[in-house]
Amino acid sequence: MSHFLIITFVFFSRFALTSQQILVSPITKDESTNLYTMLVYLKTPLQPSKLHLDLGSYLSWYDCARHYQSSSYKPVYSNSSLCTDLNPGIFSNCFNKPGPGCFNDSCSFFPENPVTRKIGIGELLIDKLALPTKKLGQLGPVSDFLFSCTDPNKYSRIYRGLAKGVKGLAALGRFNYSLPAQLSRTFSSPQIFAVCLPGSSKANGVALFNSPGPYYFSPGIDLSKSLIYTPLLQGPRGADTQIYYWYKSPDYYIGLTSIKVNGKVVPLNKTLLAIDELGSGGTKISTSRPYMVLQSSIFKALSDAFVRESTALNLTLINPVEPFHACYAAQGITNTRISSTVPIIDFVLQENNVFWRIFGSNSMVRITTNDVDAWCLGIIDGGPSPKTSIVIGGHQIEDNLLQFDLQLERLGFSSSLLLRSTSCSNFDFNSTKN
Repeated sequence: MSHFLIITFVFFSRFALTSQQILVSPITKDESTNLYTMLVYLKTPLQPSKLHLDLGSYLSWYDCARHYQSSSYKPVYSNSSLCTDLNPGIFSNCFNKPGPGCFNDSCSFFPENPVTRKIGIGELLIDKLALPTKKLGQLGPVSDFLFSCTDPNKYSRIYRGLAKGVKGLAALGRFNYSLPAQLSRTFSSPQIFAVCLPGSSKANGVALFNSPGPYYFSPGIDLSKSLIYTPLLQGPRGADTQIYYWYKSPDYYIGLTSIKVNGKVVPLNKTLLAIDELGSGGTKISTSRPYMVLQSSIFKALSDAFVRESTALNLTLINPVEPFHACYAAQGITNTRISSTVPIIDFVLQENNVFWRIFGSNSMVRITTNDVDAWCLGIIDGGPSPKTSIVIGGHQIEDNLLQFDLQLERLGFSSSLLLRSTSCSNFDFNSTKN
């Protein structure tokens, strides 16, 4: 990351972007929460800010109470066309000294923590935002970036459970004012972005905006050419939030049709794989859940199938290690990065020959304590009646490149990059081809 930051600061420029230029941001993993952050530049003068990365939020939010210093911020008033378009259902008055997050007749929003589902109230603000461009490492200024101001002194609860040092949230959800949507409109670029989560806190991944590729990763591999595609489905109104029930879901849903373990179909109640008339069921992707969360019957069926197949591979179960159910002594498992000694899980999508393969690097979690050294199947029991039947969590998508194409309504995915002798930390910032 240090090399990347040096490039962005040294070559900072205000040149206009073209649709061919990729905007980038390093992604880091927080080892204490197993959540992910991305770096943006906000305010005037531009200042680096670490934000929680969430794939299922409507609008970005930011801490405006702790010494917010900027010469370019503007409030959004309740009678503005922007507020009418957002239809947030809440307006605010503030009788203290005017400033960021304190204006009368302001348009407000309910910022929400996607990990804890705690909410606050935040006035809407417009200020400058910039992300580095791939070309020459220059920063590309973005005017009129809309976000919600938060006040941790009043609503400290919405920061709980997030990584230490975050100043807000980067909303990458399906919404007209999410970060990708605003970047796309600003530069008249395709509404396409990609994320590649790092598998460790010791190296960075990358987020890529406004381009379908190429995406070059060392050693000179253009991963955009090898993506597998599946349709993005529209989720239920309101998603998991209870606030904006009149909005369409900001989450990214895909059409999972079956699950296989070592090529064998797992018996499931397939009605749970579809979204019903009440908005329950289906499969979505989340960066705010560290591990895959499954409806109870799906959890049991997948766990049982995995244990059966692992027994055939001469793996021996040990006592469960919370929050996991199926755990194995570490000395009995080798080469988990390629998964030669643990069962392989396939998520079958629209056709039998279209599947997302999950190898050991994304299915197994290493647990080391004073008296335990184990590998555990990284899935969580979400209870009998969760809103979403299957939530694919961060661990399952680490070192996988995911491309979200909102114009063609499809998800492109790579499966594990480790099989191609690369990883998310190997994005080639120096390539002149990107």
